[in-house]
Amino acid sequence: MTIQWYPGHIAKAERTLTEQLKRVDVVLEVRDARIPLATHHPKVSQWVSQKPRLLIINRQDMIPPHIQQQWQQWFEEHQEIPYFTNAQQGDGVDAVVRATKQAGEQLNQKRQQRGMLPRPVRAGVIGFPNVGKSALINRLLGRRVVESARRAGVTRKLQWVRISKQIELLDAPGVIPSRIENQQDALKLAICEDIGEAGYDNQRVAAGMVDLFQHLQIHDKLTDRYSLAIASETGESYLQALADQRFQGDLERTARQLLNDFRKGLLGAIALEIPPS
Repeated sequence: MTIQWYPGHIAKAERTLTEQLKRVDVVLEVRDARIPLATHHPKVSQWVSQKPRLLIINRQDMIPPHIQQQWQQWFEEHQEIPYFTNAQQGDGVDAVVRATKQAGEQLNQKRQQRGMLPRPVRAGVIGFPNVGKSALINRLLGRRVVESARRAGVTRKLQWVRISKQIELLDAPGVIPSRIENQQDALKLAICEDIGEAGYDNQRVAAGMVDLFQHLQIHDKLTDRYSLAIASETGESYLQALADQRFQGDLERTARQLLNDFRKGLLGAIALEIPPS
């Protein structure tokens, strides 16, 4: 199975984004808490250059608290401060606002030293599709201004949004590498719906998810939800057994059910990545 997805609007957005980021003072990089490494774009360092960057790990509610603590420690050991958020509910967003304003204060101190007037800090929000960038902006604003939905590719153009007198935000479409070399990462992106459905086959991704659950030793999540044990079955055989049990052998319907149950959190809080040892 090869998973690739790079629609035209993302290619165009990446070209525009690199130009707009030159006007940005601080970058807010948003990642998916379920897969914080797979949702790191390899070009972020190149785009950010010497600008301050805030690392925002969104969807903290979808992973177990002890895994969040492990990631907190891992990022800090790598000299990064992660800001864990649940943009849908607003958890952790105040800390992001404070950190962004602090970056703005430092900016205006430098401007004042040069005899320039203060201005709002310009923050660019970047990340993979469907990691919650628009939901974060709406939460920062306190109202729905930019379109947000639980699927990849909703934001299709760049736009500046005034948050307050202190902050202006650049909302950009999700960007992904033109080619995903690590197919294990691509599988995780597909499972989490952080790439478009046109880039993968639901049945293969659902079977891959079952195999990944077995590898992570969390297959009991499936047993609890569907009352069907995995034992030593492959993902494909489990998908077939579940289809026979629940959906008259309909593999596509079964695959969509599996993926949607995970994406909606109905299987429980699940992390598909843990910090590397």
